[in-house]
Amino acid sequence: MTEPIAPAHPSNIVSFTNEWSVLLECAAPKHDHQKLGSLLPSVDWARLLVLAEEHGITGHLASGLRDVEEELVPPQVTQSLADRQRAQIFFTMCLTAELFRILERFTAEGIAALVIKGPVLAVRAYPDPTMRSYADLDLLVRQRDIRRATELMCAAGFAPAVPLRAIDAGRIPGQYLFSEPDSRRIVELHNDRTLRYFPRRLPLEEFFARQIRMKLDAREVPALSVEDELVLICIHGAKHFWERLMWIADVAGLVTRQTGIDWDCVANSAKAVGAERMLHTGICLASDLLSVQLPDKVQATVQADLATARLADQVCKRLPAAGHAPPSLFQRAIFRMRMRGGGFISGPAYLLRLSLSPTEEDWVADPEAEVRRHGFLDAVRRPFRLVRKYGRGGKT
Repeated sequence: MTEPIAPAHPSNIVSFTNEWSVLLECAAPKHDHQKLGSLLPSVDWARLLVLAEEHGITGHLASGLRDVEEELVPPQVTQSLADRQRAQIFFTMCLTAELFRILERFTAEGIAALVIKGPVLAVRAYPDPTMRSYADLDLLVRQRDIRRATELMCAAGFAPAVPLRAIDAGRIPGQYLFSEPDSRRIVELHNDRTLRYFPRRLPLEEFFARQIRMKLDAREVPALSVEDELVLICIHGAKHFWERLMWIADVAGLVTRQTGIDWDCVANSAKAVGAERMLHTGICLASDLLSVQLPDKVQATVQADLATARLADQVCKRLPAAGHAPPSLFQRAIFRMRMRGGGFISGPAYLLRLSLSPTEEDWVADPEAEVRRHGFLDAVRRPFRLVRKYGRGGKT
């Protein structure tokens, strides 16, 4: 029986050349097996496993190591990766089964929903969907359906983070989160009012109009078009400062595997929400770090956006630490404004809106209180909470 590897403490995660090079090679859609094999003899395996876990690419690492000579990988590493992936596969199977049940309940009640990220992204971006780990389910649901959807989720045994009384009071959270007691299953409902990090309000009806049906475990589920999904995951990566390699690997995998992408539609979708630079940064990172080949026209457009290269360079300097070397409050603000792009007014306006748009973390204690009376107070409280939260320099 192999002995387990004792992982290093996450606080020790910094940029280590060999381990980071291995992760990049494994996260790339096309591995260089010879290069990967030459890197392995000098890696610190405990550190490599921790880095892979922190970056959400344990599945990518396991897949990459299967393609090298067996004697290059210690048996305990092979066993550790197999154990982790087995646990992840079982968990995602449970999530997928729950997804089917939720969609059936919603459909029966006339509630339309679109599956985003998670299982559909795993199928779209990777030849083996089990490579991609995810911890929750994300659905797009119209705001008018949120109350009934919450009632259905409660009837299914989920506990809502946003109670019905807060919904009735008109409060809009960062997401409508539901957790199942005694399990790790989490479901989040989103819409055009909760997805605040879209620079402009998400055109939800257009997303629904462009939806497609895609197969997931031999069943069809409603999903975003590939073009809208690409824009969404780039905005999501920008929201989190691209601090995990998994999000860049998602962009790389989606662009590589989905050969029929309509890049004009991608550009139009990004332009509609003011996310051109967020899109450019995402595909720039996928190209520079993971060797993704872009169409000549797309490559030229990205290169013409000079701010994109500077932002990508900032991301690359912090990326290996997986969020354990977070930007300062000032750096966060500047990054937000530059990521928005669009001139001297758009960036500061975007930052101001994010700073003054309260979520459930900013709400006053009484969620039943009249929303207009406390909406102003919630907005005033938010900047102070953000300073307390991010001014300490903790992991984002």
